[in-house]
Amino acid sequence: MNQINKAFINFLVIVLANSVYANQTNHVQTIYLGSGCFWGAEKGYEQIEGVIDAESGYANGYGVKPNYRSIIQFKNKFNENNFAEVVKITFNSNALSLEMILKHFFESHDPTQINRQGNDIGTQYRSTILFVNDSQKNLAEELINKYQILLNEGGYGKIKTKLEQLDNFYLAEDYHQDYLKKNPNGYCPDLSTGIVFDQKEKNILDNSYLLAGKQILILDSQNYCPYCEKLKNDVTDNYKGSIQMSHRTSDQLHGLQITSPTWATPSIIFLEDGKEVFAHQGYIDPKDFYQILGKFKLGNSEAYNVAFNKGTDSRFCKEYQIFKNTPDGIFVDKLSGEALFDTKDRFVSRSGWLSFTKPVDGSVYELPDNSYGMRRTEIRSASSDIHLGHVFDDGPNGMPRYCINATVLEFKARKNIS
Repeated sequence: MNQINKAFINFLVIVLANSVYANQTNHVQTIYLGSGCFWGAEKGYEQIEGVIDAESGYANGYGVKPNYRSIIQFKNKFNENNFAEVVKITFNSNALSLEMILKHFFESHDPTQINRQGNDIGTQYRSTILFVNDSQKNLAEELINKYQILLNEGGYGKIKTKLEQLDNFYLAEDYHQDYLKKNPNGYCPDLSTGIVFDQKEKNILDNSYLLAGKQILILDSQNYCPYCEKLKNDVTDNYKGSIQMSHRTSDQLHGLQITSPTWATPSIIFLEDGKEVFAHQGYIDPKDFYQILGKFKLGNSEAYNVAFNKGTDSRFCKEYQIFKNTPDGIFVDKLSGEALFDTKDRFVSRSGWLSFTKPVDGSVYELPDNSYGMRRTEIRSASSDIHLGHVFDDGPNGMPRYCINATVLEFKARKNIS
């Protein structure tokens, strides 16, 4: 091969390599969006397939230092030159369109608010789209006009989103990046209006059954919320209690009398006859959940005293009289609904308390109890952590005797267990 042909082939290799590289990189685009506090917004964008990265930062500020301490100072609260909290979204335009990102932006906050989202008030929380080219600007204007019509139909006012060219951007401090991952026990601010671009008729859920008796209502986010997922994994997916638990989003609360803010997700709302009794905002661990549920379900009762103050039933109490001769079945935790003891392991000890030779495998755990000058072994529920009773070594045929308080149990006949 002569030198000229070699040079031509080398030239073609370089051109083709550059072409491949260009095709690999020119689909990577960036947009900067502000919709209130950047913590939840960043996490929301990261969950969208096609987003390469989402980073929290400060943009389009003048005369103010680009750091968190400066932008939250009272003197800058209503400073029009203050930085906005924004998220820099880098995405693969071959897999995800800018239109889809902007629709998520509008649907995930309230763009009719000016310089605030929920309890966050100040110019740093302004709704803003910072474009980097005319194509982004034109698309944003088009979607603003479309969304305004939908908002008007839903009873909302004028969009206050500030549309301007990106002038400056500074990454926020490291502790703000992936904030929700670093702080797993909290809540996500769900400030969306519930108005969406897809005009399919909304599924109006039947809330009539929530208007009768005691109910547990879990308020979920209309978008992705890691705290909601954590609550489901740790608490609500395992709940089997007798008080019904339902899940709703903030736009599905029709007919209910809710007094707590509905923008914090998850929230646990305890209802009686459709009216809020009390609520908890944010993630809660199982132990604390069941303590709150105990107050709601048991009130100021002997059962509550047993469950949470290590009390003891009266001998031959009415619950004992009911449970001592039940048909074949299981006794469950009065709060969590988890199986604790089987009638097959029950025996009559004549002590005045329910007695069993063993618990359901894995359902309880033991703790030393040296109260009242005695050395005993306490039995607690593994699911709800409530006090159940004690275990002694004087059961039949050398077996243990689990001495259990009847007031913290419920019974299920085996034929009714699915």
